[in-house]
Parts: sequence; structure tokens; C-alpha cells
Amino acid sequence: MAIDDPVRAADTRTETEQEAAEAARTGRPSTWSALRPLLLRLHFYAGLLIAPLLLIAATSGLLYALSFQAEKIIYSHELEVPVGDRALPLSEQVEAARKANPDGTVTAVWPSAEDGATTRVLMADPDVEEGKSLAVFVDPYTAEVRGRLPSYGSSGALPLRTWLDELHRDLHLGDLGRNYSELAASWLWVVALGGLLLWLGRRRSATRRLFVPERGPKSRRRTLSWHGTVGLWAVAGLLILSATGLTWSKYAGENIDAVRGQLGGATPTVSASIGGDTGASEHEGHGGGHHTPAPKGPDVGIDKAVEAARAVGVDGQLSVVLPSEGKGYVVKETDATFPVHLDSAAIDPADGKVMDTLRFADYPLLAQLTRFGIDAHMGVFLGLFNQLALAALALALILLIVWGYRMWWLRRPTKERTFGVGRPVARGAWRKIPVTALLPLAAVTALIGWFIPMLGISLLVFLAGDIALGLVARARAKA
Repeated sequence: MAIDDPVRAADTRTETEQEAAEAARTGRPSTWSALRPLLLRLHFYAGLLIAPLLLIAATSGLLYALSFQAEKIIYSHELEVPVGDRALPLSEQVEAARKANPDGTVTAVWPSAEDGATTRVLMADPDVEEGKSLAVFVDPYTAEVRGRLPSYGSSGALPLRTWLDELHRDLHLGDLGRNYSELAASWLWVVALGGLLLWLGRRRSATRRLFVPERGPKSRRRTLSWHGTVGLWAVAGLLILSATGLTWSKYAGENIDAVRGQLGGATPTVSASIGGDTGASEHEGHGGGHHTPAPKGPDVGIDKAVEAARAVGVDGQLSVVLPSEGKGYVVKETDATFPVHLDSAAIDPADGKVMDTLRFADYPLLAQLTRFGIDAHMGVFLGLFNQLALAALALALILLIVWGYRMWWLRRPTKERTFGVGRPVARGAWRKIPVTALLPLAAVTALIGWFIPMLGISLLVFLAGDIALGLVARARAKA
């Protein structure tokens, strides 16, 4: 990128002039000077064409991050109750929920986690859409039903957060809409890393200008300074958002899961089968939609099951998945704030004995890191701090996109074409890259494009479009 309004003599030469001087001094261009134009062109096209998707993801993500606190206000009647003298047994609270909603089938219970908080009884209900549960909120001190709301996911998102979550994930378009978020996540790390390399590779008279934006009159130079410094401070968070977002994606997510399995990083589950077979799913009972019938025979009840789990150290903020055919109770800690408490225990409903326990400390390291990353992306890892950090990252990404478009607009050739726009770096930059660097670069790009299909396909589309524009330009020049 050329510098439009030089301030000091050391900064008056453009990057191209500096690279040309370096090539004249050494007799050959450096690898960076050969790679930089290609990286600039990629960053230009990716920023220009993918930025609208990133802007949607960032805006919806910002609203999602703020929805945690908004839920506490909007649904305070359902979530909060006056503190009483003594909490009633869970069985009485569950029975109150059943009476209030006789058509539903109880799948899980979230006991009141603190004084003044309601107990949440999750039900599979015919009136609630598939993939969600009906949450019945019960006063733990009086068994009064405070309200009923659809609930989604292991974090218990209520209608507001669920709507924003679906907007962020698929624009309320289902599987078709998921392509937008996967495309955005696929390119976010490319744009972020590319911008980082370009910013670090610039010549500057003072190191301070790397980290602190420049002041002065409004100009493309000052906009670039803000774009670069804010991007530098945000790049680590943006890379984490991109990586964790891809784990949920349809195509790249399958490849990531396969690699995790090969590396022994799959998330383990507690064995809840009464016969001692494969354990229950980590998210069983949270999604709703369908429910295996409850087992017939003796049942010690939910209070005894929770008591047995607490006896082996599974305590605090809990989720209790009720027994189903061939399965026992699953009592899980759900406190994802650091330090996390995510141990679980399976309880035999016949006699209340512990069949199996699973400690989060025993998870494979890769599974632990995956859980941390996903919870951080969801805004539950560090509570309010996590949500504020997500909001700050989303706001930073919005500003980076706005500044990027502003720089593109400021590069327009206004003297020749009033409505012109900024142009990318000239074609053919790849020809200047040494073969020893070009071949490995092409191989790595092909591998990444295969592993992240939406990135690979869109990159091919970009290349095809760029080639077509080049052919058109040549034809016009010859005409």
C-alpha cells in the first residue's frame, strides 16, 4: 500500500520503492518483497468480498455477547425468586413442573445453583420445536411455577439469546444459512493473519507506530494506522474465534472431528448404561426434540441420585439427566467459569449406587482445549469478562471492516473517474516468487483448501473470476 501523506523523510518512500532499492542493492528481490504483492492482492479480494459476511457475523456476535446480561433483565421473573428459609426436595419441584405441563416429559433438571435462583425443569414437549426443550421455572422454596420458556443448548439459552444465536449461526435459514457462517469463519483467520504479516512487514521510523495509531488530520494514512494497530491487538482473539467457529461448521467441522479422533482428543463421556456399555452423550437431555421412555422398575429418585453424586465430589452447579431405557441418572457439573467444574457421575436408578465417574482433569488435553475454546466462543468460559471480551472483539472486527472499506474508497482515482473505486495490486505477483517458495506455498494452499472446503472452493472462485477479468482487460487493450 502506498503512503499518501508522508510525515517524515524515513516514511516518504512507498513500500514498492523500498523494495526496489533493496533489490537493486542485493541484485535480487527478497522473499518477502516477492510475497508481499501476492498477499496484498489476496487481502484485498478477501477483505472486499468476504467482509460483508464478516460484518454480519460480527454484528450478530456483538448482540449475542450482550444478550447474556439482557436475559437476566428480561426474564428476571422466571430466573429469580425471593430467598426462602429452606429449599424443597427436587422431587417436589419436578412434580410441580409436571402438574403445570402434563403433556411434557421431563428429560433433565437444573437445580437452583444459588440463593434466589429458580430450578429449571427441562421437558420434551410436543409444542416446542425439535432441537429445543421447554424449560419450566420452579421456585425451589415454594414449588411455585414461575413461568415456561423454550430453552436451547447446554448453556440454556432462552428465546432472546436463542434467536440471536441462530441469527449468528445461520441467519434463520437453516442448513443453507450455515454456509454463510462457515465461509466467514473459513476466511477470518486468512484475513487476520494476512493483515498481521502486512502490518509487521511495513517499514516504519519508530516501533511505537506498530502498536499505537497515528494522530493527525484525517487521511488514508491515519485510517491505515488505526486499521493496522487495532488489528494487531485483536488478531489473537480473531484467530480463536475463527478456529472455534470452524469446529461447529458442517464441512470443515467433520474434518476437525476426524483429526481430533485420530489424535485421541475426542471428548469422553461418562458411562451411564445400566449394562455397563457405551456411556451417554455429553449433551443428552439438553436438546429436547425426542426422549427415550423412562425405564420401568425401582427408582431411588432424583434426590438420592444427586446425593450420591455429591458424595463422590460432583457438586455445585449441576444438570441432572433423568434415566431413560437402559440408562441411569447422569449428574454433571456445568460451571464453565474458570476454574471449571465439569465432572460427572452416572447413578444406577435401582439402588442409587455410582456406576461411573468422569473427571474433567482426566480429559485428553486436546479435548480440554477444545472445550475451553468452544465455551469461550459461547461466552460462558469466564462469565461476564468473557462476554465483554467477545463484545470488544466483535466491535473491533466491525471497525476493521469499516476502515478497510474506507481505505478502498479513498484510493479511488477521483480526478479521472468520479465514481471510481480502489484497485487491487497488479496481477502476476506470483511470477516473482522463487520456485523454491512457490511450490511449497501452492501445496500448503491446496491442503488447507481441501481441509477447509468452503475456503478452497471460494478461493478457486476468486481465482477464476480474477483470470476472467484479466482476459477481458487484455482483450480491451488489444481492441
